Amino acid sequence: MNLAELPQKEIERFGEHVAVIFNDREYTNVQMRQMAHKLANALKKIGIGKDDRVIIQMPNCPEVYLSFQAVYIVGAVIVPINFMVGDAETAYIYKDTGAKAVISSKVFLTKIEACRKTAPEVQHVILTERDAPAGTLSFHDLIEQNDDTIEMTPTADDDLAALIYTAGTTGMPKGVMHTHHSLYINAVMQNDTVGLPSGLTSINVLPLCHSYGIASLNYGHIVGGGKTVVLPAIGIDAIFAAIEKNKADIMAAVPTLYVYMLMHPNPKKYDLSSMKYWISGSAPLTLDTWQRFKETFGAEITEGWGLTEAGANNSANPFNGVKKVGSIGLPMKGTRMKVVDDQGNELPPGQQGEILIAGPQIMKGYWNKPEETAKVIKDGWLYTGDVGYQDEDGYFFITERKKDLIIKGGENIAPREIEEVLYSHPSVNEAAVVGMPDEVYGENIKAFVVLAPGKSATAEEIIAYCQGKLKRFKSPKEVVFLQALPKSLVGKILRKELRKMIDRTP
Repeated sequence: MNLAELPQKEIERFGEHVAVIFNDREYTNVQMRQMAHKLANALKKIGIGKDDRVIIQMPNCPEVYLSFQAVYIVGAVIVPINFMVGDAETAYIYKDTGAKAVISSKVFLTKIEACRKTAPEVQHVILTERDAPAGTLSFHDLIEQNDDTIEMTPTADDDLAALIYTAGTTGMPKGVMHTHHSLYINAVMQNDTVGLPSGLTSINVLPLCHSYGIASLNYGHIVGGGKTVVLPAIGIDAIFAAIEKNKADIMAAVPTLYVYMLMHPNPKKYDLSSMKYWISGSAPLTLDTWQRFKETFGAEITEGWGLTEAGANNSANPFNGVKKVGSIGLPMKGTRMKVVDDQGNELPPGQQGEILIAGPQIMKGYWNKPEETAKVIKDGWLYTGDVGYQDEDGYFFITERKKDLIIKGGENIAPREIEEVLYSHPSVNEAAVVGMPDEVYGENIKAFVVLAPGKSATAEEIIAYCQGKLKRFKSPKEVVFLQALPKSLVGKILRKELRKMIDRTP
């Protein structure tokens, strides 16, 4: 199958309806499909065909949605790039993929041209502005110059659909190879598991350069009948206003965004009563955030979990059923999960080890990295690098990323255990913990804290608070206050950047 079939089948099932809203302009599913067909014809004319890689490098907008459809239609491969990453990392992705074209905006042209110097395979740069500079092509001119009659390029289930680059903890990112089938079946699994009704109005804050956003896009086509409000910039007031104006039902986000919502000085200013489903993923949601959100907004956040290497949606708490706060929920239907020790032996409920996933949504492997692929996929099981356990009811809990564990005096300490305590402090808005070198213990604990507006606390007070709730051995040795924690585009805290600060902080 070809993922481009999904929007077509959605039209056949639900007819024409508003599908995307951007800057108050409405686009129907039929209009989007027609424009995607025209863009696909334009791509074919400039020589983009089956298995060619096409980079998409810009914030969410209708042009991104159209590009996904058009690239799939011609059988090419999407390479979504986080437009906020640095020049060196972007240039590496350009060269690593051997991409033939870039779809972007004039805003990023300087970076694009710099990256092209190391990636001569890039033949075409398509920009969303009509006044595209010489040597580039205008996205909208290409659409207007072509018709919407095109035959979709057939693709096998195992053909590549997307190369999604993961940031990683060290070194350059790896390209996760997802096929048309792996992305499609992940959306089907999600639909079979959560069973949401069609016709929902969603607020999209997830970038389509991230697997979480791509999974939500595919899932939206499977559910069908709905519309997506795409925000040109992410701000809490903008999100709340969009919910109120469009009577939105659902939003998938990351924990950081929910923390920011709780920081809003007047959350009752907006009518959020239409919202039925608040979803969290991509990073652990603290118990304190969950409880405060319910107290403030009268709604329960539903937490799920997934990896880019497994299509981004792998487990979830049920919407209508038992939610276990702090749990990543139950495996999606069709997904197998287990916990193993360092020798690969399956562990019984309650015992911590590495979480493994198996199922048809697992990636094909890492692009041009067979050795790296062999390290994480063994006998059909994906070794996630997440440490956790399964309880007696089958719910999974993550205690920490394997690479983030702090080893102090030979004892493994999970940062999340300490962070839960830090978040419960009345003056703390955000917190993250990493290991720092220690002459006695090998590693010790360093906390980075962002205080709530108008609140104050000293490092000594924070440490004493932790010592009152944790063993002294697990309490931070040092606390550093920051104005904000470094985060990825989707709001995930970047511990790698915090570790870089260790040598520059007292």
